[in-house]
Amino acid sequence: MTFRGLHEHSLDSKDRITVPSAYRGALSEGIVMMKSVERCVEVWPADAAESMEAGTLSALNPMSRDARRIQRRFFAHSESSELDSAGRVRLSRQMIEHAGLEGRCIVTGMGTRLEIWSPDGWAAEDEENEKQTPELTENLARAQATAAAPGGGY
Repeated sequence: MTFRGLHEHSLDSKDRITVPSAYRGALSEGIVMMKSVERCVEVWPADAAESMEAGTLSALNPMSRDARRIQRRFFAHSESSELDSAGRVRLSRQMIEHAGLEGRCIVTGMGTRLEIWSPDGWAAEDEENEKQTPELTENLARAQATAAAPGGGY
């Protein structure tokens, strides 16, 4: 399943947020929540998180100090969870504080995962993305063309 769109939900008094109903099936086999690099919480289907981790984080050389640090950052600040019978997931205090969440939240689709943002955090991120989109698309297209060219990329 591809996660798309913007949804507004609220944290309840027990720090739970309702997952949009269209996504519950894709998350029914378990969830991994991570502190994102940005000030939001990433919500991954457990199998997709494991694939991403195996292809990026676990593949890093454990002899590298930078690799160990980035592995600590992500593995120590991620949590396994499940949806409850009402389609909610409980967010830990560390996740809530990292993203500055309280009350109203914005749930965004990110293809392979969801992100949970504070409304102010999302507004700032979305505005910055809009400003940078022309340059970002050009840079990514150029990098992709270079990597696809014979002898390119490395």
